[in-house]
Order: sequence, then C-alpha cells, then structure tokens
Amino acid sequence: MDAFAALGEPRRREILRLVSAAELSVGEIARRFEVTRPAISQHLRVLKEAGLVTERRNGTKRLYRARPETIAELRAYLEAFWDDSLRSLKAAAEQEEQQRRTRHGRRHESH
Repeated sequence: MDAFAALGEPRRREILRLVSAAELSVGEIARRFEVTRPAISQHLRVLKEAGLVTERRNGTKRLYRARPETIAELRAYLEAFWDDSLRSLKAAAEQEEQQRRTRHGRRHESH
C-alpha cells in the first residue's frame, strides 16, 4: 500500500505520530483511542505494509515504531512538491503584477 494512501486515514496519522515519539505496543496505542485493539492492529498492519512503521517482538508483545527513513523520504517529497507549488505561485503572482503594471501604464498614456 502506498504511504500517502495509508496516511489518508486520520487515526493512522495519529498512530504514526505516537510511534514516532516512542516504541509502543498495540495495547499502549489502543488505550489512546476509543476503538478496539483489533482495529488498532489493522491500522498498524496498513502502516507496516506501507513501510511507515516497523514491528519488533519482545516476548508476547509486538512493539511498533515509526521508520524515520520513510518519514524523511515523505517529507522530502512533500517539501519538493511544496517548493514547486510556491515557485509556480510566485511566477503567477509576478506575471499578474506585470500585467497590472502594463494595464496601469496604458491608462496613464491615454489621458
């Protein structure tokens, strides 16, 4: 599953935020939500399949932690996307400003 698709669900984003701060068990995560442990396990499975979290067994517990390298890749992608969008917005604003100045100058010439 695609990482962006996995993060499309708000609860999964919150789970990822939690496990980016500390390694947590399913039970520790589930206590922070008003849903069942199986529901949290399902969200964790989606996050794991998307490469966003790792799972480590410690006895009978499964511990989850965010994968910083995947988070860094997503962030870099979004920053590049954001930078491209800002450049496009800047270019459009500059073009609009130039057109406004040209129109304004024509009005003064016709007087």
